[in-house]
Amino acid sequence: MGLFSSFSKEKKETLDKGLSKTKESVFGKIARAIAGKSKVDDEVLDNLEEVLVTSDVGVDTTLKIIKRIEARVAKDKYVSTQELNKILRSEIAQLLIENNTIDTENFDTPSGKKPYIIMVVGVNGVGKTTTIGKLAYQYKKAGKKVYLGAADTFRAAAVEQLDIWGHRVGVPVIQQKMGSDPASVAFDTLTSAKANNVDVVLIDTAGRLHNKIGLMNELTKIKNVMKKVIPDAPHEVLLVLDGSTGQNAFEQAKQFTLATEVTSMAITKLDGTAKGGVVIGISDQFKIPVKYIGLGEGMEDLQLFHKNEFVDSLFGDTKGK
Repeated sequence: MGLFSSFSKEKKETLDKGLSKTKESVFGKIARAIAGKSKVDDEVLDNLEEVLVTSDVGVDTTLKIIKRIEARVAKDKYVSTQELNKILRSEIAQLLIENNTIDTENFDTPSGKKPYIIMVVGVNGVGKTTTIGKLAYQYKKAGKKVYLGAADTFRAAAVEQLDIWGHRVGVPVIQQKMGSDPASVAFDTLTSAKANNVDVVLIDTAGRLHNKIGLMNELTKIKNVMKKVIPDAPHEVLLVLDGSTGQNAFEQAKQFTLATEVTSMAITKLDGTAKGGVVIGISDQFKIPVKYIGLGEGMEDLQLFHKNEFVDSLFGDTKGK
């Protein structure tokens, strides 16, 4: 039985605590939106729309959710404001299911992919290197042999931070001198990993959005050089976004999805913000699975994303009611 084969009570408590600011903010706004109303009417829906937009769910996703609730109200004829929370939870959970957000049960890798190569992208300051360190910890805890590649060679702090995480977790960090070609670092990392029977390789990349063409060329070069060692590398391109930046995270997601083929996402720093609704909007708008969420500074505080548990924590556990 692998790690995270079930969603433990401890993980649920961490999730509830991490999303508490968002939950308090959203529920406070919803309470004001339906004050004095007994049923869901046009005014309640207009107010709910404003609540979702200001909770960083995003305009397009909000309109989609409101349209679904309108359809429910039209079908059921009478929907009380007390039922609104349950309907909201149900429709958002369904939206996440439709958007390819598939729950991953453990920190494992697909069979036949060894070493499994994850190229990690994202702007500086979003928690990219910290996420790599936490992932390395979780994979090692799951019994995997892990290597880290310090391909962000433009910032001494990035290499130094990755090196600190490598020592903390107890995994090797492949690096070169500052200013080296990032693709060369990736090549060395994969060559060494292949020779040493490594299970998982995490490649850090430069977090610069200097311009889309430059970013695209740099990431494409790294990918092409990695394919010389392992033809189907990278197996995953993980985009790390800072949830606390709200709508700015949407713009970053847009830029990186235009620059490279992103296959999964990690949304960090949700514990310190009331902007947790951004997870719903980003998942919906980009149709890329949210695989991890960051809920604190500790090594255990990077969780696999479970859509139903997330929605329950955000809107209240309505299962069985």
